[in-house]
Amino acid sequence: MAEITVMVVDDHPIWRTAVSRDLTESGFLVVAEADSVRTARARAMVEPTVVLMDMSLPDGSGTDATRAVLDVSPRSRVLVLSASSERADVLGAVKAGASGYLVKSASAAELVEAVVKTAAGQAVFTPGLAGLVLGEYRKLSVSKVRQSSAPTLTDRETEVLRLVAKGMSAKQIASRLVLSHRTVENHVQATLRKLQLANRVELTRYAIEQGLD
Repeated sequence: MAEITVMVVDDHPIWRTAVSRDLTESGFLVVAEADSVRTARARAMVEPTVVLMDMSLPDGSGTDATRAVLDVSPRSRVLVLSASSERADVLGAVKAGASGYLVKSASAAELVEAVVKTAAGQAVFTPGLAGLVLGEYRKLSVSKVRQSSAPTLTDRETEVLRLVAKGMSAKQIASRLVLSHRTVENHVQATLRKLQLANRVELTRYAIEQGLD
């Protein structure tokens, strides 16, 4: 975990310090803290692996800060950790580029697991919020041009993609479909190539946009 660097963005110093301490004790390297959109943008230049992002900041929203951070450090992955589970906050964060969304009622163990998964490129959501995001994107119309030009996936690739969108790991998918871990990874990589996507986060967003669940 020491290879996973983290920046904690929260305007409450006691909470920010406590989260940083817990992550450090769990083996992560906390390389920066920020209490505003402005400082988050400036300190993101250290290019943390994962950015823990609050949604309420004194000079803007977590959505604003997510965009600012990814503008400076596009390889970072943003995991929202917020007291809010409001629909607008969740969807705003995801549309801004956040990889996942946890509410602050999550346990320390759940937070550690979420940071590890986010660093690995998985989309992580508090139970219930993933369904909200999927439901919203299902409502978005997909243009006929996009549909006609979309690459054709095999039934198995589509099945694997649907499980990736639910946040399942390759090991979990392999168990569910009674396949080997290598076979699942091969399907994922083949799908990434066909769709010309870079990683699992982009793959998850694609699945959401296509209404896969």
